[in-house]
Amino acid sequence: MEGEEREGRKFSLHAPLIQILGENDEAVIIVNDDEGRINGEGTIIRKKIFEEVKKQLWLAGPLVTVSLLWYSLQMISIMFVGHLGELPLSGASMATSFATVTGFSLLMGMASALDTLCGQSYGAKQYHMLGIHMQRAMFVLVLVTIPLAIIWANTRSILVLLGQDHDIAKEAGIYARFMIPSLFAYSLLQSLSRFLQTQSIVYPMMLFSGITTLLHIPVCWVLVFKSGLEIRGAALANVISYWVNVFLLVCYVKFSPSCTKTWTGFSKDALHNILNFLRLAVPSAVMVCLEMWSFEMMVLVSGLLPNPELQTSVLSICLNTASTVWMIPFGLSGAVSTRVSNELGAGHPDAACLAVCVVLLIGITEGILVGLVLILIRNIWGYAYSNEIKVVEYVAVMMPILAASNFLDGLQCVLSGTVRGCGLQKIGAYINLGSYYLVGIPCAIVLAFVLHVGGKGLWLGIICALVVQVTSLIIILARTNWEQEAKKAMERVHNSTVPVDPVS
Repeated sequence: MEGEEREGRKFSLHAPLIQILGENDEAVIIVNDDEGRINGEGTIIRKKIFEEVKKQLWLAGPLVTVSLLWYSLQMISIMFVGHLGELPLSGASMATSFATVTGFSLLMGMASALDTLCGQSYGAKQYHMLGIHMQRAMFVLVLVTIPLAIIWANTRSILVLLGQDHDIAKEAGIYARFMIPSLFAYSLLQSLSRFLQTQSIVYPMMLFSGITTLLHIPVCWVLVFKSGLEIRGAALANVISYWVNVFLLVCYVKFSPSCTKTWTGFSKDALHNILNFLRLAVPSAVMVCLEMWSFEMMVLVSGLLPNPELQTSVLSICLNTASTVWMIPFGLSGAVSTRVSNELGAGHPDAACLAVCVVLLIGITEGILVGLVLILIRNIWGYAYSNEIKVVEYVAVMMPILAASNFLDGLQCVLSGTVRGCGLQKIGAYINLGSYYLVGIPCAIVLAFVLHVGGKGLWLGIICALVVQVTSLIIILARTNWEQEAKKAMERVHNSTVPVDPVS
């Protein structure tokens, strides 16, 4: 055409000028006069934001559901044990807390290294590497479960050494010993779920978790009340449910056409480069454990306050409530880690940056809404756990503090997901160490025991830690060079890539 000048994707066609912009093979035509350019660019930005919101919510919804369903397995078992009496209930509750601190949190943290490795490999279209990374994670995590199993086998002695009641420690020891096989299932479950999550295959995970939870209820009923196993039956029900979930996911990975590119069979290459996996897995575990341990520590420390029964009961209610609502930002965290790692692996730094901005907006909105709900139900929420008026009133006082901590915890959760997506777990581990153990816990002790603020002081100390954590993460991410992170991701993928060489 006369007057046409081709330069990349720009064309000059007399007047008005037309500009063709595109990304990922999607062309958008904008009239290139002043008003048209502004309107067109605004349309593109809004479209990209809307698409990113859709992608993240599509991922986060099922991930939130999966997290809640996994969390409910332990709660259902404890509810059944509660009908056996106060002592079994105390023992099972203590064993569950001990198992979370010494086992599940560590395995979950180490498996989150796959958020970086599998996510960036998937974005770089090195599909066969996802299966190798998953096998490597399974191998390492199963090895880690061996010393953890030894710790669980000695739960009673450890709890007695820590000054716990002997009868409760005995019941907790029984529960923990029968839970040992679930450690191995959990290590495989975490690896499989990260493998699927980083490919955005989340709805099958939700379906299988739902099936597992529905089966868990009758299994618990039979093993606790009909078999005569009682508290042992509740622990075995957890074991069975975890292994059922693993079996369902293994069948999906093996037979689903969605995983034909990413699962190419067992490979001896999974036994190589274990050190590279540990370089991400260890700081990932430190990130998760330092935070979870600090919350559990607050409940333990509350037993040293005046009127320890009231303080411990209320803080346990607060921790349980915080853990439940935390599942929402945890789902968002998984979604943004997947989006960021995929885009960095694909060499799209701008898209990764957009994903971070979008998840922050979603996280702030979610935190405000959940916080308002917590404040509105503050006067009645305590009745869900106790009929004691003192407990209910104390819970009502704590709920606004809990709402503030939930808002900050949600922000740090999505920011930590971004850190995992970038592969910056080592920085995240240092931030968590400083936030919780140099700021949070010392502030909590001063407020609770020196200034005599009580249980509120312990939780305010956690808020101090969260403020430092969120501020530090925002500064780190604001100073992040996304183009440089994309280059690092591509180098990481290149250095870990091996030829396809399936054994079977």
